[in-house]
Amino acid sequence: MKNISIFSLTVIFLLLITTINLIAQSDLGINGYIKTDNRLRYDSKEFTWNENRLNLKFEGAPSDKYHFFSEVRLRGFGFPNVTQSSDLQRQEKDKVYRWGLEFREAYLDLYQFGLENLDLRIGRQIISWGTADKLNPTSNISPDDLEDIFNFGEQLGTNALKASYYLGDVTLTGVFVPVFTPATLPLGDFASAFAPPMDLPPGVLPRNFSDSIILPENKLTESSQFAFKAATNLLGYDVSLSYFKGRDDLPLVDKVTITPVDTLGTIDIDTELIYPKMQVIGADFAGSIGSVGFWGEGALFIPDKVEMSTFMQTQMGLLPQATSIALDDKPYFRYVIGGDYTFKNGLYLNAQFLHGFIHERGEENLNDYIAFRFEKKFFNDELKIVPFGGAIAINDWNNIDNDYGFLGNPEITYYPSDNVELILGAYWLEGKGTNMFSQIKKNDELYVKVKVSF
Repeated sequence: MKNISIFSLTVIFLLLITTINLIAQSDLGINGYIKTDNRLRYDSKEFTWNENRLNLKFEGAPSDKYHFFSEVRLRGFGFPNVTQSSDLQRQEKDKVYRWGLEFREAYLDLYQFGLENLDLRIGRQIISWGTADKLNPTSNISPDDLEDIFNFGEQLGTNALKASYYLGDVTLTGVFVPVFTPATLPLGDFASAFAPPMDLPPGVLPRNFSDSIILPENKLTESSQFAFKAATNLLGYDVSLSYFKGRDDLPLVDKVTITPVDTLGTIDIDTELIYPKMQVIGADFAGSIGSVGFWGEGALFIPDKVEMSTFMQTQMGLLPQATSIALDDKPYFRYVIGGDYTFKNGLYLNAQFLHGFIHERGEENLNDYIAFRFEKKFFNDELKIVPFGGAIAINDWNNIDNDYGFLGNPEITYYPSDNVELILGAYWLEGKGTNMFSQIKKNDELYVKVKVSF
């Protein structure tokens, strides 16, 4: 055992020396940031978010023929999870201080690969399409990272091959994703924002809920996805057309099993969820009208039909109860229109109108949203105040008083030095009805964030 340990240390030492030598020869660039994020719930005074993050980006271009990039995050996230004394003795210390490593991107760019106007990108990459601010209906290749429900626009890296061909002023892009990657969902009780209310007969009392997710088989015909895009500049506007064929990265219920517990109407509910296949035809533009920035994008979603079957668990086994349509194969259209403007006094306004949110499927289920943000900087940009920021959800324009949602996000940012940010802010939620924000209206929070970039 001792000889094995000495051999292992020798190998590690040699690999370290070799790596340092390669870095020195390749002119590797390293940058990133350190960030801490803590949040406190208004009503219960309970801490809900405790994160310390080290984000590192490695990048280099040893020649004009290729370029490489990688991004990793080391996170201390969550709260102590100690239940017995042995948890305090773990060498990993993961029960006292929970941590993890997130491997976001690692890809290689090959320039003029075989053809003068052809570039390839191979590896794990985040592919974001669309011109709108963070909320992009045409961006369906990389899965959504919804862990932090207030940080829309985050995506996960996925293994892919991307080819870009430059034909005059037109850029043609093709993407192939061999293995499907699902989106992540919000933590804790924030997940209810994306969960539709379940209709149960009168007198029925649900006791336990459970679910199982069925991922696509790791077969070329089931798990792979592909997309194409043509982009150019037309009359001073950046425009593009795109097509995607793959799967929705959010799961959908296709089977419900009800198990009676007693004669009083108490039941247990088990659901099965799948990832529906879909096609998306998209278009977007971005430009300006005078000094006003202006953008828009829309996507026609063409889903496969998904039926939901309901069963009753009895002594004789599963008995079918009903079959309904969980998702029709009728196309539906989601779009975003937005703009921004900086007033003469330095006040900055960014606003967007959205028809359909990330989790909404089917034309009859698409709601309207207005997202907005006012910013004003002071003292040579050392202080930034956001007095009004957030979003409004409207399910029914004819019944706004009884079916609306509101997210307020006031924020103050102080820059005491270059690359240092101190942030104090709040998430204020209100609403009525069954819209996204009203589902989580009791989750108002205060937050403090510190970020140092290097």
